[in-house]
Amino acid sequence: MDKKVAFYTLGCKLNFSETSTIARNFSSEGFERVDFKEKADIYVINTCSVTENADKRFKSIVKQAQKVNPEAFVAAVGCYAQLKPQELADVDGVDLVLGATEKFKITDYLNDLSKNDMGEVHSCEIEEADFYVGSYSIGDRTRAFLKVQDGCDYKCTYCTIPLARGISRSDTLENVLENARAISAKNIKEIVLTGVNIGDYGKGEFGNKKHEHTFYELVQALDKVDGIERLRISSIEPNLLKNETIEFVSKSDAFVPHFHIPLQSGTNQMLKLMRRRYMKELYVDRVKKIKQVMPHACIGVDVIVGFPGETDELFLETYNFLNELEISYLHVFTYSERDNTVAATLEGVVPKKVRAKRSKMLRGLSVKKRRAFYESQIGSSRVVLFEGENKEGYIHGFTENYIKVKSPWNPELVNTLQNVELTEIDNDGLVRFNFEEAITV
Repeated sequence: MDKKVAFYTLGCKLNFSETSTIARNFSSEGFERVDFKEKADIYVINTCSVTENADKRFKSIVKQAQKVNPEAFVAAVGCYAQLKPQELADVDGVDLVLGATEKFKITDYLNDLSKNDMGEVHSCEIEEADFYVGSYSIGDRTRAFLKVQDGCDYKCTYCTIPLARGISRSDTLENVLENARAISAKNIKEIVLTGVNIGDYGKGEFGNKKHEHTFYELVQALDKVDGIERLRISSIEPNLLKNETIEFVSKSDAFVPHFHIPLQSGTNQMLKLMRRRYMKELYVDRVKKIKQVMPHACIGVDVIVGFPGETDELFLETYNFLNELEISYLHVFTYSERDNTVAATLEGVVPKKVRAKRSKMLRGLSVKKRRAFYESQIGSSRVVLFEGENKEGYIHGFTENYIKVKSPWNPELVNTLQNVELTEIDNDGLVRFNFEEAITV
């Protein structure tokens, strides 16, 4: 009988794409993939280390797996597994911990799947994570995450990602296009480009330190791949999002008018402390340029609250900066101290209660911004890609400019693109609509 494997992914889109690739490796070894809530012989948890919360959640996920099958083999991979392998290995029930270079060879480390008395650790020095493993997700959702780049050469003072994922390196352009064609052949309508620092694409391609191609060239090449209805750029640094890319997206049929651009702080003083590679004036320029050529574009923003040295005045400067900016929503991160980062040694530590209060204020601002953006789109015609889940009798989907809509459940709509007119916002903050024409497949 085939052995069963289940996966749980914490963290970012990049992790989802890598989990999917690891899952395909298991399938080729004869494993049957089941849901994490089902009984499996092996549970694989792909970890994240960006926030304190992700660390804490790991223990509860291990317990969840053990509840379903106390005899199951539990393996941890991913960023937290690279940064603190022994900490994970010491968690009761964990049998195997694999670091950055080992995770894609997980099936090589599985012998008889019998429980270990102690968690076994295989992790490299992060300097050894200098080769590239391509990944993409298929079958998990109606959109696919396509990894184009890994690692980061930036030295932001709060961030552990370079320690967890190594230097910036990229997939070859031909590989990316090949993966995009493979996704397209599976009748997946949307591809989201993902990586640690995707604007740095082309660095480390073929193992070279220099840029073989630019991100702009990648965007141009992907735009020509047949059969992809939508391409979405995930998070991209403001200093790496060039005017030529913005202008190209505005004219593209495949690339959608949606950008997610990390800001982290709306004050130059904090940006310098964080060692970000731009000042807030550049950020304003990026937003203005996008809105100039795509007035209907959706712009998401990452922001950190409670960073050391952030006084009430500096926080309010960030709040006011964001309030005045023509953006659509925020992802708010409450600063948490990470070992081996410069930020953890800085003075001016912000009390946790103050961090929580500031976080709540910005989350409230995000709700206001999203609603204002949605309201600005009422009455417009958009194309919705519907997803596959029945949520309390409704089907949800996203427009090209990332407006979330809902409609009474209809299985015929799953993974279809529909022309709609946006009509009203309901109490949940979701948009209702009228269909404009028959189902498109």
